[in-house]
Amino acid sequence: MREDVADGLRQYYAAAIAPYHDYSRSCLDTERAVLGQAVLHGGPAELLANLGPHTRWVPPVLHVRYPAEDRDLLLGGRGLLLVPSYFCWGAPVCLGDPTLPQVLVYSPHRETPDSPGLFSSTAPLNALLGRTRALMLRATASGATTGGLARAAGVSDAAASQHTAALRNAGLISSRRCGPRVVHTITPLGAALLRGPNQAG
Repeated sequence: MREDVADGLRQYYAAAIAPYHDYSRSCLDTERAVLGQAVLHGGPAELLANLGPHTRWVPPVLHVRYPAEDRDLLLGGRGLLLVPSYFCWGAPVCLGDPTLPQVLVYSPHRETPDSPGLFSSTAPLNALLGRTRALMLRATASGATTGGLARAAGVSDAAASQHTAALRNAGLISSRRCGPRVVHTITPLGAALLRGPNQAG
């Protein structure tokens, strides 16, 4: 009986989750990088202001679009653990028990595998043979702003913007605006390119 359940779970994982593993990991890596930049440049207030369309930060209250009835949830000094979940596609979910640590599970910003233009042409990949774009692609592995990429590659911000456009059009990085900055992170395809043919997969 337990073997049947375990086998069923393995089959479900292979069919429903494994095909999206790289995309979900890229999505969460992007969320972490963007919110890390928000905290670095604007503190917790900017982080809370960039949690997505289902939340609205009006200090000192975080308004969350929740499917249940309207209510106020006071933290009482407990803090708030933010958990981005790739499989949370609708309204955020939170724990309402005042005796437990408060957790907010929410849907991160995402690009789906069938986003327009993603992997639609191999021609833009030819532009990646230059040293500057290779340096910038490597720098996006941990998330970087346009200015950070410019410094990493030793080019102007304007030139960095042109290079990131080429990388993005090739499906190798994704870019997301966070306040006045744009944060760039690597996609699964870009990560596979960095790993090389012997380590891809």
